[in-house]
Amino acid sequence: MATNTNYFPETELIVTDKKTVYHIDLAAEHIADDVIVVGDQGRVEKISKFFSKIEHKAEHREFVTHTGIFNGKRVTVLSTGIGTDNIDIVINELDAAVNIDLEKRVLKEKMRSLNIIRLGTSGALQDYIPVNGLVVSQYGLGLDGLLNFYEDFDKQNEAGISHAFMKHMDWTANMPYPYCYRGSDALFEKFKEGNHSGITATAPGFYGPQGRRLRLNPFMPDLNERLTAFEHKGLKITNFEMETSALYGLGKMLGHNCLTVCVIIANRVRKEFTSDYSKSVESLIEKSLERLTS
Repeated sequence: MATNTNYFPETELIVTDKKTVYHIDLAAEHIADDVIVVGDQGRVEKISKFFSKIEHKAEHREFVTHTGIFNGKRVTVLSTGIGTDNIDIVINELDAAVNIDLEKRVLKEKMRSLNIIRLGTSGALQDYIPVNGLVVSQYGLGLDGLLNFYEDFDKQNEAGISHAFMKHMDWTANMPYPYCYRGSDALFEKFKEGNHSGITATAPGFYGPQGRRLRLNPFMPDLNERLTAFEHKGLKITNFEMETSALYGLGKMLGHNCLTVCVIIANRVRKEFTSDYSKSVESLIEKSLERLTS
């Protein structure tokens, strides 16, 4: 049961001696209104090298941040690490840094709404999406279960997609409820031109949860085939990755605008894998910086 209080105790909100939020080591003044999140710490510098100036750097565990200027606009780049569990940390702490007074531990009177763009890599689930192509996620479908831990998550859930998906997949009771959230329409309009789009499925792991088999057999051996065949009101599942559902769900619940743009490094239907996606990632970065700041 949610508590009706405006004060956040030390056990709920961990603040450092520098008055920064613990994991990401940031305060409000370090965070631009436009935030790019990436999984790989090494990708932060690949983005910030395009900045005309870097104002602030922070690093704690896998969370590396550079805030600087691109095209005359302030932009923050932050690495999240892999998975929705890390997105849970990053989005909650970004919001806390900008919307909670870290000294008084109370909500600020005026809330900030961030534009949060995830730039990542992904595997395509439709044969028409080429390796090294880009997918802009209109929806994030969570197979990970994270949002089920939050009160009232279902108020903005795309229940029609969730229920159609469960029926199509013969979803069993031991699997988490597949919540579904829509990304920011305004950001989607900025990024959709020339790219593929649809529903991005977010898995809680890389192997069994994405239908891969090494020494352990997946619970649902035809998972990918079922995902590829799913369609709801013209929407198909375009790709598989590990962060988007949590980004969209937490972002929307907290009042932030979120979007994921991924370069396709594998086509799971055609069993194709890119030989070198570094050039595609570089192109993704440059195009995304331009569209974000235009």
